[in-house]
Amino acid sequence: MAQDAAPTVADAEAFLAKVEKDLFDFSVEGGRVAWINSTYITDDTDALAAKYGEIGTEKSVKYALEAAKYQKVAGLSAETSRKLDILRGGLVLPAPTKDGAAAELSTIATKLNSTYGKGKGTLKGKEINGSDIEAEMGTNRNPDDLKEMWTSWHDNVGAPMGKDYARMVEIANDGAKELGFKDVGAMWRSGYDMPADDFAKLTDKLWLEVKPLYDELHTYTRNKLNAKYGDAVQPKTGPIRADLLGNMWAQEWGGIYDIVAPAGAGDIGYDIGDLLKAKGIDEIGMVKIGEGFFSSIGFEPLPKSFYERSQFLKPRDREVVCHASAWDIDNVDDLRIKMCIKVNTDDFVTIHHELGHNYYQRAYNKQSYLHLNGANDGFHEAIGDAVALSITPEYLVQIGLLDKAKVPSADKDTGLLLRQAMDKVAFLPFGLLVDKWRWGVFNGSIAPADYNKGWTDLRRQYQGIVPPTDRAADRFDPGAKYHIPGNTPYTRYFLARILQFQFYKAACDAAGWKGPLHRCSFYGNKEVGQKLNAMLEMGASKPWPDALEAFTGSREMSGKAMLEYFKPLMDWLKKQNKGQKKGW
Repeated sequence: MAQDAAPTVADAEAFLAKVEKDLFDFSVEGGRVAWINSTYITDDTDALAAKYGEIGTEKSVKYALEAAKYQKVAGLSAETSRKLDILRGGLVLPAPTKDGAAAELSTIATKLNSTYGKGKGTLKGKEINGSDIEAEMGTNRNPDDLKEMWTSWHDNVGAPMGKDYARMVEIANDGAKELGFKDVGAMWRSGYDMPADDFAKLTDKLWLEVKPLYDELHTYTRNKLNAKYGDAVQPKTGPIRADLLGNMWAQEWGGIYDIVAPAGAGDIGYDIGDLLKAKGIDEIGMVKIGEGFFSSIGFEPLPKSFYERSQFLKPRDREVVCHASAWDIDNVDDLRIKMCIKVNTDDFVTIHHELGHNYYQRAYNKQSYLHLNGANDGFHEAIGDAVALSITPEYLVQIGLLDKAKVPSADKDTGLLLRQAMDKVAFLPFGLLVDKWRWGVFNGSIAPADYNKGWTDLRRQYQGIVPPTDRAADRFDPGAKYHIPGNTPYTRYFLARILQFQFYKAACDAAGWKGPLHRCSFYGNKEVGQKLNAMLEMGASKPWPDALEAFTGSREMSGKAMLEYFKPLMDWLKKQNKGQKKGW
């Protein structure tokens, strides 16, 4: 029997053209189903989402396996080669081709997602839903209440997922091996235009660059918590109790700013949530302000359909996924956000962040299907965050929220920077460890029996935090964080925290800013908008260093801009921490 002819460059290109057309069409239909399921959780929409998840996984697996056949064809253009790589590594959870595997994987993934969406905790013995418990964790100062909320949420939401999660890992690893990867973690790390292990090293290098700043912030925060609660609740040395940090996952600590705010320097004189309420600005008004920022630097207004089709408020009559996300349903301009907005500072910032995704999606909508994405996944997260860094007192004056006479003087900068650091810097180790845990789970170095221990150990090692209660081995605390049952890779958020400062500094340099970096707002600067758009419209059509260079002039991700931004705070923290025991 004659051998099949070896595939040619023309075959590879024809294959890609067919795949891109098919995936484009499917993504529109699948996007609508996913939208309905997220904004109207029922058994029926779960079933539809699972079905579409299954079809999508099967397509992706089939195309990934086919793409692997063309990889070694001689003479492929750089673009064709890169698209084949994107296809081969493009699945988050690959199912093996074995009968029934895609269906089982999709069913488990949908079940995990819905378990999270329906999750409830308790406060004083009464049931409380996810978005309310998050808000309460940021404002409640009773350590017994905090312990109850933290423990009930982790027990109710995470614990039931453990066995399903282990089975899902097994199936997805088989799928990754079929595609030529060691495991799912290696597959995730392959999407960064460099060998998977080199990428892991790059994340460690970035972390070590910024870790000294985190260590100072940890020491200072621990001292303040000890002063508030006493040794019995929070000792002077060692790790911090996770539930005391104003956030269910201790990933951002801004919720307890009032506890750490230094006398005199701490009160910045305003709260954005209060300013919005005083002006009678509602949830939609907050979105309009976010849109106004992008318009001011030269971007076209959002389409009318954005306001007609987005979910801005939590409906009273049904279950929805409140976790904020940005959507582009038709790959052109059916842009939407899905949130359960509350009129407060955090959601004001989140809106700017989510709109960053939407404007990025629209900027690259002329690219071919496989390039409809950020240069790497950290880019997508960083765009809106860089814009949100521009939410300075000056910006609030420019948009009429803050009275010019009330702009905090330079002596308040410590307070402003500390407020930022409680979110931006506090997040860094968490941003790194979520996928460090998953990489360990996928490569087998963290076995199912040790899932919870592995998670708690990494939290202690990187964040210097511990649970408020002893956790049994059969708990599954990682599942209490949306991105674990939602199977959303997390390193992108770590990269985004670093990149946003690089982007922000580049924007401020382009705007000719001369003062301290943290006071810069590039609101209204069209030149910055043009430079930014040059990077955004590239999408994923070039390796990320090319996109980074287009906007910042550098081809390397670096924590230096972040350190420059927080330098005045770092100097101040060192003074406050003099003679204190650092670390845990």
